[in-house]
Amino acid sequence: MLTSPSQPHTPSSERVTVKRLAARGVYDPEEIHGILDAGFICHVAFAVEGQPRVLPTAYVRVGDEVYLHGSPSNQMLRSLVASPEACVCVTHVDGLVLARSAFHHSINYRSVVLFGPAREVDDTERKLAALHALTNRIIPGRWNEVRTPNEAELKGTLVIAIRIAEASAKVRNAPPKDDEEDYALPVWAGVVPLSVVAAQPVRDPRLPPDIPQPAHVTAYLKNHEP
Repeated sequence: MLTSPSQPHTPSSERVTVKRLAARGVYDPEEIHGILDAGFICHVAFAVEGQPRVLPTAYVRVGDEVYLHGSPSNQMLRSLVASPEACVCVTHVDGLVLARSAFHHSINYRSVVLFGPAREVDDTERKLAALHALTNRIIPGRWNEVRTPNEAELKGTLVIAIRIAEASAKVRNAPPKDDEEDYALPVWAGVVPLSVVAAQPVRDPRLPPDIPQPAHVTAYLKNHEP
């Protein structure tokens, strides 16, 4: 559970409590899910023979679980399944915060850190459902347009589910915060917003010219215009 029913917006334990700039901590499950659902690349922490690793990978959230996939020999996925718990982080950079002093420059961001046990998804229907969700998380509507995985491809894909046992978010969305005496300085200050945008698609050179751009790609472009 992300939170206690009696305290819906408080951290569930000490390890997910935001301590540095605690006012930026977010513990509302809906807000945490919203930050997770806004992306599809996470960073995963794991250890191999006592040596720490952090790797980026694609993910999708479905309910109270986050799904990852890769080769059956993937060292990261195998390590997560063999470990008692996994740790995953997702971050969105929303703007550059330019203050009047170098010290107070910052970044507007949304981030989530989650903990939970990982398990292998070995049921064929559930594995397909996870891959379906992941494909459509990257570009909604894509799954219905493409050939779905065959039996050999499914056997060659390891899917794991990480249950979101605990999570917290940290968010900054504000103008610069300067020392009071610095507001009189003749220095420009403000926020440079940043966002993910989509450029014009590049057709595969081997794509027949009579195959038009699908509606889901056009919709994605429209939703991610500069």
